[in-house]
Amino acid sequence: QVQLVESGGGSVQAGGSLRLSCAAFGAFYSTQCMGWFRQTPGKEREGVARIDSGGSTNYADSVKGRFTISKDKAKNTLYLQMNNLKPEDTAMYYCAADPGRYGGSCRSAFAYWGQGTQVTVSS
Repeated sequence: QVQLVESGGGSVQAGGSLRLSCAAFGAFYSTQCMGWFRQTPGKEREGVARIDSGGSTNYADSVKGRFTISKDKAKNTLYLQMNNLKPEDTAMYYCAADPGRYGGSCRSAFAYWGQGTQVTVSS
């Protein structure tokens, strides 16, 4: 079993920055692939960024150049540095983890999810 605990959300003005953290507790092999997703009321959840066991990253077009995903393997903690935030970034942000495919790449689905942390960006 894997437990994911997010922190770092909050309220910020447009142009500001926030750093989200996600501490993973459980079998290390179960969190080889990790990612951040976000959701607003009435909309489908969307992928923001993901990182695989080799450190390869993938970003949604809407956040490229502004957000950076990283992982501290020693702490098994995932981060999302969000810069130049925009009002449209306002959402509940969720951390997710998955064992991934053999070889370390990410699958499309994630097995484990955190409770979420709210990010609100005002104009």
